[in-house]
Amino acid sequence: MKKNIVLSIVGIIILSLILSSCGKAPANNTASNNEEETTANVLNIGATPEPHAEILKIVQPILEKEGVELKIVEFTDYVLPNLALNDKEIDANFFQHAPYMDSFVNSHNIKLEAATKVHIEPLGLYSKKLDKIEDLKNGAKIAIPNDPTNGGRALLLLEKYGIIKLDENAGLEATENDIVDNPKNLSFIALDAPQLPVSLGDTDAAIINTNYALEANLNPLNDALILEDEDSPYANILAIRSESANDESIQKLVKALNSPEVKNFINEKYKGAIIPAF
Repeated sequence: MKKNIVLSIVGIIILSLILSSCGKAPANNTASNNEEETTANVLNIGATPEPHAEILKIVQPILEKEGVELKIVEFTDYVLPNLALNDKEIDANFFQHAPYMDSFVNSHNIKLEAATKVHIEPLGLYSKKLDKIEDLKNGAKIAIPNDPTNGGRALLLLEKYGIIKLDENAGLEATENDIVDNPKNLSFIALDAPQLPVSLGDTDAAIINTNYALEANLNPLNDALILEDEDSPYANILAIRSESANDESIQKLVKALNSPEVKNFINEKYKGAIIPAF
């Protein structure tokens, strides 16, 4: 009788261990599934520090409420963000305008597209030696961006203010060879965009992208001798891989970037130096 009781107890213990082990399996699977879901809702977005990363920080809490974690990956140049996006190291980038992206895509044979317009950063002419554009002397040296789209954009800005005249067929990627009238005999120095603020010590003036002007503590409205207006076609965009256009998290990011919160932030912080494009 005692032997039977002992065997029964042992059987109950073994059965309990088996059931306990079986009961833990679904919990592990659930944890694994949750981890996969969390990973799937993370967006890594490449951006230059200001204003792009600053705008994305406004978007982070909006997306968090939508179940998307936004991670900002900062870049300080105009080449690596597109290469990283193409190589799937990031999910999107936010630093460029559409003409630049189109030129980059064509020259590097990759597939990227604009998901939405966000804001316009007016290109401006800055100087440490001149107080107004009329002070520009004969033979002055002007630094401009060395990439085709922003270099052409800089020359178009000078043409708009009557400083030079371009061939009527020059287009958005005009070069020095397209200048048909240069009454002040200006010379141009093409530099990487981040180096343009530094060049102000060695040149008479420099045409600088607003994000790099802001980083150099230059206020476009107060410090620029001439500045693009709201009619500029160079709106900054969220760039994505074509295959991601219908991704739910990307669509949530697009909606957040075009939200009233972002528009109010741009208007209140930059006070016209940067203009919402939506």
